Amino acid sequence: MSGRDGGKKKPLKAPKKNAKEMDDDDMAFKQKQKEDQKAMEALKAKASGKGPLSAGGGIKKSGKK
Repeated sequence: MSGRDGGKKKPLKAPKKNAKEMDDDDMAFKQKQKEDQKAMEALKAKASGKGPLSAGGGIKKSGKK
């Protein structure tokens, strides 16, 4: 054991992975995901413009005093 080399050694960096080839199924899946994301954003924008979801809108009080 040498004095200053104690502890865990850092592993060497892994080589970068090559970008895999995308076939038609992958391209179609990515396109479908993008369309779904756009649809969700449109629904969020539409829903944020409205008020509370409940029709009554708040605490309901009885008629008695």
